[in-house]
Amino acid sequence: MVSYREIQASNELISDANAPRVAVFVGGTSGIGQLTVKALVNTGVSIRIYLVGRKSSEERIQTLIDELQAINPQAEVIWTEGEISLLSETKRICEVIKAKESRVDLLFLTAGYIPFGERKETTEGLETVQSLEYYSRMLFTTLLFPLLGLSENPRVVSVLSGGLERVTSINLDDLDLKKPGNFGGVAAQGQYGTMNSIYLDKLATNHTDITFIHSWPGAVNTGSVRRGFGPNSIMVWVIRLLLEPLLALVSYSDNESAQRHLFQSTSAAFGGRGIPWKGKPGVNSREQETTGLFLVNHKCDCTPNTRVIPVLREKAQTKVWDHTQEVLRPYL
Repeated sequence: MVSYREIQASNELISDANAPRVAVFVGGTSGIGQLTVKALVNTGVSIRIYLVGRKSSEERIQTLIDELQAINPQAEVIWTEGEISLLSETKRICEVIKAKESRVDLLFLTAGYIPFGERKETTEGLETVQSLEYYSRMLFTTLLFPLLGLSENPRVVSVLSGGLERVTSINLDDLDLKKPGNFGGVAAQGQYGTMNSIYLDKLATNHTDITFIHSWPGAVNTGSVRRGFGPNSIMVWVIRLLLEPLLALVSYSDNESAQRHLFQSTSAAFGGRGIPWKGKPGVNSREQETTGLFLVNHKCDCTPNTRVIPVLREKAQTKVWDHTQEVLRPYL
């Protein structure tokens, strides 16, 4: 395990010489994304951050941006509004960023929630959470490759369930979980998380200059459990009054979670040219210490998940890749 003291010591070394200069946070309007934005801005470095989220968050986020820029005048935080469950909007946002920037150093992806209740689709015909947690994330990554490729230390971090993949957690006969009885909160999270790892593992072989991280954050009370229910559901109150106080006892604090994800976003423990790391180097999904896909758990340890990933690579990767390309093709 990487100790929290080691993580803090690494983060204290972040400076203008080694920090990402341009970062895109998708889902950074709440939860782990917002916490990590705050931690990055608080380092005092000169950075430009694109904060992507829904229009309903705009007023609240503008207050946050004002606070962050008061703390660090060298940080430019740019609110970028868009409904990112729609792939057409994802493409539009990427075009906005590409028109303004010559490079992107960090792409940090956290949008999503546990989809309890009935299956709901976007106007584009995709299950809403699958679009947020998988298709939109992969489209952001693909469309921003030209800018990531111009960075000296490009990094893509997808926060969901890295290292928790199971061969049985993906339904290859129903990748979008449309068939009766296949959809549910637990099944969906297992499916979407495993698809993240399968697809990112393939991207990492095609883009060897980029570090990819699929992170499992552990227990962090971000309120995402409540989002799976309607705002007037009795379950929201059950979770708020009973589950969340229990969760608080075993969760990472907001600050510790932020520091851990800042570490993942900047440290050379995960390959690349990040903050120098003297500890044990992380090993990627192909059991190498170079760039690639790193499956990083809540303790900031890497696991190649050697009993599962090679099997998924052999039996599932082609089907997941081809299916995803078919879904994304109209937006590429």
